[in-house]
Amino acid sequence: MRRAKLSIIGAGNVGASCAVWAASQELGDIVLLDIPEVADKTKGKALDLAQCGPVYRFDAQIIGTADYKDTAGSDVVVITAGIPRKPGMSRDDLVQTNVKIVGSVAEKVAEHSPNAVVIVVSNPLDAMVYTAWKKTGFPPQRVVGQAGCLDIARYRTFIALELNCSVEDIAALLMGGHGDDMVPLTRYTSVAGIPITQLIPKERLDAIIERAKLGGGELVKLMGTSAYYAPAAGTIDMAEAIIRDKRRIFPCAAFCQREYGVGGYFVGVPCMLGRNGVEKIIEVELDPAERKMFDTSVTHVKELVQVAEGFMGQ
Repeated sequence: MRRAKLSIIGAGNVGASCAVWAASQELGDIVLLDIPEVADKTKGKALDLAQCGPVYRFDAQIIGTADYKDTAGSDVVVITAGIPRKPGMSRDDLVQTNVKIVGSVAEKVAEHSPNAVVIVVSNPLDAMVYTAWKKTGFPPQRVVGQAGCLDIARYRTFIALELNCSVEDIAALLMGGHGDDMVPLTRYTSVAGIPITQLIPKERLDAIIERAKLGGGELVKLMGTSAYYAPAAGTIDMAEAIIRDKRRIFPCAAFCQREYGVGGYFVGVPCMLGRNGVEKIIEVELDPAERKMFDTSVTHVKELVQVAEGFMGQ
């Protein structure tokens, strides 16, 4: 039986970590691609990872390359390419640079893997997933952004630390944009079915939510760089659901038209992921306070996309 093929565009910390998690899950053959200037390093990372196969008992062809022809026929393509925001760089500067990078990548993905499902990880996420959709020309259900899986992982981690319990027993839901624009839904958060509000006082829960929102900044201060293990883990969780048609439900940046009254933007909402990408968007009931936070988040997404659209034709 044919193994699935997963291509990861961008072999930096996030991309390389995606390759490691994907290999450990034995999701299929893996292509790690980066620019020609780092071709040898990319090949080295792929070879190093391939040599883990006998130890962790996974069978996969793993290659590093700078040639998009090697990605041809991918089932899932993960886009991590782009630069991080640097000191003194404005939001618009970051958008302008990464629109060009992600847009170019997306065009090449469409050329070589026209039937792929694309998972976008590049920042600013909500604008980059929109860019990838426009440049691939793919149906919107085959383009999805990873951010909520990371935010919810942080949220669940901090709850587990607070309660000194297993993360496996924590179920949570959040919506909206990434980081500061995250909309946690405490009414839909529970531990082994017990509402979180019965286990953690409001002031402590508010502090946990705030820490989750600022989780990326906390790690930058500690490491001097953006996170990579957890973003990659969340990405490969999504990739597994698609490749294995698991129809799992995750908070992802999915294209919402009528859903939640968004009107044609990629926004973090609960989605069912399967072989075709976003199989279904699930609309949950929001109370007035949650709705207000969500609408504010959507407004910020729209503003970001408008900036990105201004640079797409350049």
